[in-house]
Amino acid sequence: MKVLVLGCSGQVGVELMRARWARAKVTGLTRPQFDMTTPETIAATISALQPELVVNAAAYTAVDDAEIDEPSAFAVNAHGPMMLAQECCRHAIPLIHLSTDYVFDGSARRPYRESDPVRPINAYGRSKAAGEAAVRQYLPQHVIVRTAWVHASHGKNFVRTMLRLACERDEVGVVADQFGSPTAAVDIAVAIVQIAGRIAPLQGAHPGAPWGTYHLTAQGETSWYGLAERIFEHLERTGKRRPALRPITAADYPGQAVRPACSVLDCTLIERAFGLKRPTWQDGLDRVLDDLVPAPTACDRRTTGGTP
Repeated sequence: MKVLVLGCSGQVGVELMRARWARAKVTGLTRPQFDMTTPETIAATISALQPELVVNAAAYTAVDDAEIDEPSAFAVNAHGPMMLAQECCRHAIPLIHLSTDYVFDGSARRPYRESDPVRPINAYGRSKAAGEAAVRQYLPQHVIVRTAWVHASHGKNFVRTMLRLACERDEVGVVADQFGSPTAAVDIAVAIVQIAGRIAPLQGAHPGAPWGTYHLTAQGETSWYGLAERIFEHLERTGKRRPALRPITAADYPGQAVRPACSVLDCTLIERAFGLKRPTWQDGLDRVLDDLVPAPTACDRRTTGGTP
């Protein structure tokens, strides 16, 4: 199986390139190598590489910047996937397309199901919702995977930001009235590999084909404040400096974009369709933190005067 991963330098893309693919040759392209906004580039790339499966992990993810430059967000998140879906349809190639919890407005009193209507409240969410719609319209052989609060030991994300602020400040204010499910990029990649193994051999309207839209996050939910609290607890356990943590409201946060108040996703459907086992958000976070903030060795403890 020849797999093409777009956006291979992003958080999920990096983990997709590191993942263990069974009997697959995986090619990854970054944005400098592949321009999602140019139909000629898309057509030439698909023609040259002739993949049997495309995974689109490329996206414009700067949520606040999208409020200022919505056309750029739409170019990458909506028009690009539309052209990609059209090209995949032309060559009968299945597509796995990553999307977001931000297609919802966050007002639901229960976890969002795939069948719930999308009502994005910011430019980023609107662009991703438009991208989803385009994929559905132009390519029947698709799996759209909505995920949320992605983090990794690399790239730009909330976890790495909190670790930086912990070094710079004595106190950190974090939003306590927005809720979601923090999800490690590596766990998303593992799930995508499993999904790919199921759909890659299928063509057209195969009777067992699980084409459609699915939700995929870690188990459980928390607030940004709760996520920061666990990050700082890890710092304390590993002998690092821990700043004070202060809860603030979303209204106090100085960002350009409005975020959903609660965008927890119901992942029952993807568990049933693909037999996925989802780790808890705490487990995923702890594994990422172990990479970023390793526990002190016996030598470290002796050097700092601790008990070896």
